Amino acid sequence: MPALFVLDDAFWSPRLETVRNVTLPHVMEQCEQTGRLRNFDRAAGRLADDFEGRVYDDSDVYKTLEGVARFLARHPDAALDRRVQDWVERIAAAQRADGYLHTWTQCHAEAEPFEDVRSRHELYGAGHLLEAGLALHAATGNDRLLEIARRLVQQVGEHFGPGRRTEPPGHPELELALLRLHAETGDEEAVALARFFLEGRGVLEGRETYGEYAQDHAPLREQREAAGHAVRALYLWSAVADLVAATGDRSWRPALDAVWKDVVETRRYVTGGVGSSSENEGFTAPYHLPDEDAYAETCAAIGLVRLARRMSRLDGDARSIDVLERSLFNGVLAGLSLSGDRFFYANPLASA
Repeated sequence: MPALFVLDDAFWSPRLETVRNVTLPHVMEQCEQTGRLRNFDRAAGRLADDFEGRVYDDSDVYKTLEGVARFLARHPDAALDRRVQDWVERIAAAQRADGYLHTWTQCHAEAEPFEDVRSRHELYGAGHLLEAGLALHAATGNDRLLEIARRLVQQVGEHFGPGRRTEPPGHPELELALLRLHAETGDEEAVALARFFLEGRGVLEGRETYGEYAQDHAPLREQREAAGHAVRALYLWSAVADLVAATGDRSWRPALDAVWKDVVETRRYVTGGVGSSSENEGFTAPYHLPDEDAYAETCAAIGLVRLARRMSRLDGDARSIDVLERSLFNGVLAGLSLSGDRFFYANPLASA
């Protein structure tokens, strides 16, 4: 299992302590207050009232658990661990006997599993669940959430793959999680499913295109420019980089290298922010980088950090770390207040 990378200096330590002591408790409380956690109780049949929130809200619970796990790895906390395990058991209770888990679908009797993988974020949520399970297992040794996630992944694999359904996830994330599972456990079925989803994007036989917004306008190996929703694009190309690292398949490199160069050289703000337009939450034309109406979503800067880290590992090129640092110290940090409990989603560079 990869060693935990630790940031521990005069700049980062206070910020990380704020996240541990303020941000994470605040986010956990929000998951409980807004109904995100109660939706699992509804899916389990423990509550009979209506679903609360949006179709993708499960993923917020999973991502919160992953964040908590990162801190539990360095700061064991028995009370916090008990709270986490309560969450995990509520998630477990919601999982169907066949492994399927998506509270919005389970709470809407007319909805069918995997009926709309373009928009319902089932596979996106599955990816975040898997990453949370891996993180909790690494931090505490408890594999309960990981087993829940692997049962869901098995269910996905029974529906998607050669000779089965061919649609890729509408929002990339499961691909990243599958490749992380492979990296940490050697699971070859995980890397095969990730490859299947990546190779199927932009291949439109027997299905409708998701369009450029979801990087589905051409097969990935043929793409040469960053396009569409910025977070989706950066998650997607990060998964491609992970696939190259896992398999050694260099046939992906012309597309990966061209898109990386396009993002860094023509679509990146001086802050390291990316995704200039609010209309598509993403990329427009090269060098279109307005200040006052810049979108520069915090999540997109995080996506660029993730991709930069992977490009550095592939090539050993320090320039990729320069990109990472600029986005991390500016584009990412802009999204969180010094108090730790206030947030920016968009990050304009000027205000009248």
